Amino acid sequence: MTPESFSPTGTDDPMATPPPGCPAHGIGSGELRRLYGPEAEDLGAVYEKLRAEHGPVAPALLHQDVPIWVVLGHAENMHTVRTPSQFSRDTRLWSSMQDGTVKPDHPLMPHLAWQPICCHAEGEEHLRLRGAVTGAMSTIDHRGIRRYINRATQDLVNQFCEEGRADLVSRFAERLPMIVLCEILGMTHEYNDKLVQAARDLPKGTETAIASNAYIMDVLMRLTASRRAEPKDDFTSHLINHPARLSDEEVGQHLRVILIIAYETTANLLANVLRVVLTDPRFRAQLSGGQMTVPEAVEQSLWDEPPFSTLLGYFAKQEVELGGQRIRKGDGLLVGLAPGNVDPRVRPDTKANMQGNRSHLAFSGGPHECPGQDIGRAIADVGVDALLTRLPDVELACEEHELSWRASISNRHLVELPVKFAPTPQQDVMARPAHPVTAQRLGNWQSSMPKPQMAAPEPAAPSAEPTRTPTLEPVSRPGLFRRLLRWWRGD
Repeated sequence: MTPESFSPTGTDDPMATPPPGCPAHGIGSGELRRLYGPEAEDLGAVYEKLRAEHGPVAPALLHQDVPIWVVLGHAENMHTVRTPSQFSRDTRLWSSMQDGTVKPDHPLMPHLAWQPICCHAEGEEHLRLRGAVTGAMSTIDHRGIRRYINRATQDLVNQFCEEGRADLVSRFAERLPMIVLCEILGMTHEYNDKLVQAARDLPKGTETAIASNAYIMDVLMRLTASRRAEPKDDFTSHLINHPARLSDEEVGQHLRVILIIAYETTANLLANVLRVVLTDPRFRAQLSGGQMTVPEAVEQSLWDEPPFSTLLGYFAKQEVELGGQRIRKGDGLLVGLAPGNVDPRVRPDTKANMQGNRSHLAFSGGPHECPGQDIGRAIADVGVDALLTRLPDVELACEEHELSWRASISNRHLVELPVKFAPTPQQDVMARPAHPVTAQRLGNWQSSMPKPQMAAPEPAAPSAEPTRTPTLEPVSRPGLFRRLLRWWRGD
């Protein structure tokens, strides 16, 4: 769509109409479906109606009736994110941004406004900024983080385990990711309910999203200034000290992107996995019976309900045909992660088990594929496994149909997940397990890590009382050291 083809604010010719196929066609006459408001309470159903009406690429309306193309097909989504010669993430290329269709007070402005971050950059600049992010991420101690996730989970469960009831959304899924991310970024002292609420509010496109964004940026810019003056061994310090030499603004904006995207996706992922475990008997039976591990359950959830349902946005650098639609230079596209995952051309049976298949769109793809997906997976894998180990008899405390969601253009967020279980005593959160993910299950839960590949347990912290470390080697086969010792002795 070009400014010449449509202007929502007026035109010299009152009879002028947008050309057929243009996303602007039908504004004011109700011909285009809105992706917000009362008619979009069930966006999944809206996407399927758009697919039936237009095919794998469909015209629709964002907030304030801003026209957008919605990419619904799996192949079309992959082409969009993997073809930087045709599509860019630089919002300054968007015709609707250039001609003023997108107002400064647009509720999605925190997503739409151009920022000096790798998500909006291309070419050499993208390589510079992305290199700084991935370089800082390479310094993260993944084994140490998994231990921290386990301890954080134990601490959260301790806060409600004696009550016998809890809401696993507000007391677990919304808290664990922020606790872990604050540790990774080096801002554990900043963790509080206000930060959690702001991180939840920012992506929703609400009236308070801009204020939430301002609060988060204030926290992150103060962190940037602090680490610039006194570096420590954390992600923020490594990002600042990377050879790419990011400015304070670049550092702060990248911290914001990492914090919000990683937090939101992981909070939703945790809630989604736990909901399915508690509501789908077949899913739970596979998990408890050993046919499915927790990491495999996480991947299935990434197919069925990706944490982000859409990605805003990509912008056409040239005129191109996509999914049978004529996309003009400057048109905006909404990458449909959730509708792409249920594209009937690649997934005719949405109930099918996708075990072992990682071709879902949950983490996007191409040059802008999520660089922190392994951290998100670790939080979900360890967190879910540790919680189910502590509460092996946990079950839903309401009828499944009583569960409710809050939907936005970016995701579908479970409001509450009330559960009940036998009250259990608190545990020492500093006790180091033999493995971040427990090898021995309580009840019927199976280990989330395949036992043949189980790493040797780490040494336990010294204590006054001797502790017994369970061996993971088969009894019938001595270890390498013992076999060498026997050979040396001639046994």
